[in-house]
Amino acid sequence: MAKCAICEKGAHFGIAVSHSHRRSNKKWNANVKSVKVKVNGTPQKMYVCTSCLRSGAVERA
Repeated sequence: MAKCAICEKGAHFGIAVSHSHRRSNKKWNANVKSVKVKVNGTPQKMYVCTSCLRSGAVERA
């Protein structure tokens, strides 16, 4: 679910390293919101990341 409909930004995977340097797998999700957006003049609900919302890539309905 955590994928932007505009820029396709999604989850990133990596390794979390603790203070004692124990390593474990970690997942970072994109900051995605469910937003009503105008698409060709009609309002539609879609998942959009906050960087696309702030940059004005979409117009809120």
